[in-house]
Amino acid sequence: MAEQIVARKAAAQPKTLRARPSTSARAPKAGNKRPGAKESLTEQAYAQIEEAIVTLQLAPGSTVSELSLSEMTGIGRTPIREAIQRLAREHLIVIMPQRGLLVPEIDVKKQLKLLRTRREVERLICRSAAKSATPQERDVFAQLAEEFEEASKANDDVSFVRLDREFNELCLIAARNEFAEAAMRLMHGLARRFWYVHYREAADLPEMARLHGAVARAIAEGNVDAAGDTLDALLDNIEAFTRATLVEF
Repeated sequence: MAEQIVARKAAAQPKTLRARPSTSARAPKAGNKRPGAKESLTEQAYAQIEEAIVTLQLAPGSTVSELSLSEMTGIGRTPIREAIQRLAREHLIVIMPQRGLLVPEIDVKKQLKLLRTRREVERLICRSAAKSATPQERDVFAQLAEEFEEASKANDDVSFVRLDREFNELCLIAARNEFAEAAMRLMHGLARRFWYVHYREAADLPEMARLHGAVARAIAEGNVDAAGDTLDALLDNIEAFTRATLVEF
């Protein structure tokens, strides 16, 4: 997986960062791999369905089936079934025997509970990534920092969601802690969906992208303390946004 992300980024980038096209112009469609990546059909199915849930193409409270997901993605039933099992573990799909699949509703109070857990786990992950990332991974973090800046200027929500997913994946790889990775995977999709649902009412997308870029830059520079501090600033922002949503609704 590490090689896939690094290869995808390297193949997509010219020699200098200054010459890169904009984030939105380069962002792949959900499930499409950039040159150099070798994703399995299950990984492609997961990426497409997860993005459809996060960006509300599959709305909270809606029901779907294996067949409809296969038709939506153009991927066969076996990879779809495997992707569904992963999405169920991450609480993005509820499997209802004999009745299909449910995209669960969003619970703001549970989101605050998730944030308390996320802060402790993600601080460990980001600090560990700053310490343990390879030189090649640090190059990708630096590129992601630049792309977050571009997404901030463009105010592009879908590009931001895709960058966030790629950044999260690379953090999990660079941290080299399978136990923290397993815990964090349970939270990423739920966190992105909650943000996407409510950010127009209570969040500042450019600021969110800027804060993500600051974390990516600290990891790229190998600054362990700065990685923890910038992550805290990011989560402070997310928690304030979540509480504002609770008051609003």
